[in-house]
Amino acid sequence: MKGFEHLEREIRDWRDKGVFRSLTELESDQGSIVTIGGREVIQLSSNNYLGLTTHPRLKETALKAVEAYGAGTGSVRTIAGTFTMHEVFEKKLAQFKHTEAALVFQSGFTANVGVLATILNEEDVVISDALNHASIIDGIRLTKAGRRIYNHVDLDDLKKALEETQGARRRLVVTDGVFSMDGDIAPLPEIVELCERYDAIVMVDDAHASGVMGKNGRGTVDHFDLHGRVHIQVGTLSKAIGVLGGYVAGPQVLRDYLIHRARPFLFSTSHPPAVMAACSEAIDVLMDEPERIDRLWENTRFFKEELNRLGFDTGKSDTPITPVMVGDDALAMQFSDELLEEGVYAQGIAFPTVPRNQARVRTIVTAAHSKEELEQALRAFERAGKKLGII
Repeated sequence: MKGFEHLEREIRDWRDKGVFRSLTELESDQGSIVTIGGREVIQLSSNNYLGLTTHPRLKETALKAVEAYGAGTGSVRTIAGTFTMHEVFEKKLAQFKHTEAALVFQSGFTANVGVLATILNEEDVVISDALNHASIIDGIRLTKAGRRIYNHVDLDDLKKALEETQGARRRLVVTDGVFSMDGDIAPLPEIVELCERYDAIVMVDDAHASGVMGKNGRGTVDHFDLHGRVHIQVGTLSKAIGVLGGYVAGPQVLRDYLIHRARPFLFSTSHPPAVMAACSEAIDVLMDEPERIDRLWENTRFFKEELNRLGFDTGKSDTPITPVMVGDDALAMQFSDELLEEGVYAQGIAFPTVPRNQARVRTIVTAAHSKEELEQALRAFERAGKKLGII
């Protein structure tokens, strides 16, 4: 069909540069071992931090919800009515996060977009870390507020941004709690102190800290004991929680306002019963099985230390997100392909997801990985790394 020639040219350019990737089909559930092309390989690209996607309690609860309430909900919550289970789960989530209220969105992406595009106007300024998630960037693009990007985790630059914007009605400082590509943790106590000094709102995207950091996986706010000092917490229900969706946790007034004005909430059908029931059960599992988080961190420390011992550069990661830095875009993709040949699925990440010349293979170990699986993966990394001259 004519009219897409410009797209075809771009795709040819990606192919020539060795960065075009096809979707990988999984022929199994999302566990520590997955089946790709009829082969069982070790999964090191999943956000399934705690192995909850296949937890028996979540599966059983989801099936019961379908039998009781059906496959879907029929419409948006403000029009067709909201299921009681949505309200009950949001109250449970708010209690878990130690906030007044919580509101569930269709994804972590729409939660960030929903907040940023809704609560700010042209009198306000949003101040954002340079390496924040794409959903934060897109949310900022949709707001009429002014914007200021500060250098990654650079507190001096953040302070300068706060000083330069004191004429605004309201400043909102937004940061990832854990940065998704590098695995480093935001200096949240220092950010909060600066915002208190300059009377700014703090918003934290804890997508990669929910279920991973803090007591029972409550996130970075709990990890740093900042309850009551962070105004807005955004998170996901589709990574460590193991199901689907996103949430906003904060004061009741924020929830009330978003219900009336946040377009992703107002114009999207609510999650089906199976999703809500499984998410609710996942919170109970976090409370009942804290050893899963302990095992996640034990696996993380072992894998990271062994990669470094082999000579790989794992950047500045402090979390289960462990990038294996390569640099060249095409080489990172080639490294990923070699790993798959060796029985390990670990995706290459290149521009525009990360800056140019900072391509990497991004790995995430989980609580579900056995030490034997991680040792097997490390041997694969060693063979592929030596073959390509990375180590």
